[in-house]
Amino acid sequence: MSEILSVKNLSKRFDDLTVLDNIDLSVKEGEVVVIVGPSGCGKSTFLRCLNGLEDIQDGEIILDGENISHDKKTLQKNREKIGMVFQSYDLFPHKTILDNVTLAPIKVKKRNKKEVEEEALALLERVGLLSKKDNYPRQLSGGQKQRVAIVRALIMQPKVLLLDEITAALDPEMVHEVLDVVLSLAKEGRTMLIVTHEMQFARAVADRVVFIDGGKIVEEGTPDEFFDNPKTDRLKKFLQTFSYNK
Repeated sequence: MSEILSVKNLSKRFDDLTVLDNIDLSVKEGEVVVIVGPSGCGKSTFLRCLNGLEDIQDGEIILDGENISHDKKTLQKNREKIGMVFQSYDLFPHKTILDNVTLAPIKVKKRNKKEVEEEALALLERVGLLSKKDNYPRQLSGGQKQRVAIVRALIMQPKVLLLDEITAALDPEMVHEVLDVVLSLAKEGRTMLIVTHEMQFARAVADRVVFIDGGKIVEEGTPDEFFDNPKTDRLKKFLQTFSYNK
């Protein structure tokens, strides 16, 4: 697999507070990298830096061989290449589910409406929501809304998909339906960076797990290495706070 995303010496500061400190990370095409760590360690900020929602103070972000770190002119085009799904869904309440999904590819990418709608219907069917295409977000459960948000990101045909705590706002019984969609995307070779507190899910979906603490990458490895044989005392202590079945 060839490298699709490379982060070199990335640093992010808010005034005098350093949130990310010289982060180095490379991601291969088709790889699923799960990022874990304590609250406030910089995980979500890292994803926001990758797709340009936050400026970075130092370092480089290389996507598919192109430096996208500081080029404001191509920011929108770069965001199309790096899709992001948030825990808050961010659906337009006054638009139907189909309209929510098709708006950006038609308006932003200027794609053919009929072609986009056909793709949207196929994606909605894939996540079990074709029957909800004419509904409004208020008529959907949290899990259904999050699946729509995933479809909305996928239809932009991103090279890399970022998922930021996408189950954090869901009731426990709704979590599995969203995680099942993400697992199916992983199996088909979708490149993803996932921030999550769901350790069982991290183990099931990841090719590699990265532990961030204090704005630095402390440890990384395959799921088996990471969960069964942590090398640093900090990771051992972190994992002890979770109960999960191996």
